[in-house]
Amino acid sequence: MTDFFLYFKLGYQHITDLAGYDHMLFIVALCAVYGLTDWKQILWIVTFFTLGHSITLALSVLKIVNIDSNIIEFLIPCTIFITSFNNFFEKTPESILVKKPKPYLKYFFTVFFGLIHGLGFSNYLKSLLGQSSNIVGELFAFNMGLEMGQLIIVFIFMLLNYIFINLLNIKKRELNLIVSAMVAGITINLIIEKWIF
Repeated sequence: MTDFFLYFKLGYQHITDLAGYDHMLFIVALCAVYGLTDWKQILWIVTFFTLGHSITLALSVLKIVNIDSNIIEFLIPCTIFITSFNNFFEKTPESILVKKPKPYLKYFFTVFFGLIHGLGFSNYLKSLLGQSSNIVGELFAFNMGLEMGQLIIVFIFMLLNYIFINLLNIKKRELNLIVSAMVAGITINLIIEKWIF
């Protein structure tokens, strides 16, 4: 049980560590178009991201998949930029009476981008596991820690979102554009830094 909490804590710390803010930016980009009334869609989006990164995190740590870390470190900011850029074209109706279509394409890309982020998580985790004899249990604990950290990031962002929209009277569409532009700007710099060609 001690090992579980150790790896749970490592997973939590990894995603909430400000030095690794790229994964935080991706979560923010995913949630930027939503408000608190969209909690069901937020839950689905987070679930699909979890599904994607859990698969490749496991495959990579179990040495079934092995991709050059430089390529992954370049692709991660690309996924963030694409998500942010796509937000500019998202319809964010102000009225909760307007029924939004189910974003199946967004779910697909969230899973796909989650696969890439999982490979990024695995580079860190593989260095910790070494020759461990309980890789599956430690992998599970690490992933649960990642999820806890991810949910906290979502909660904080959506709380700030609520404050800006409902208390400061900023329109949802405008807030989405501001947040997405900021995230896109930061990730352009990351893409340039990680350029591998």
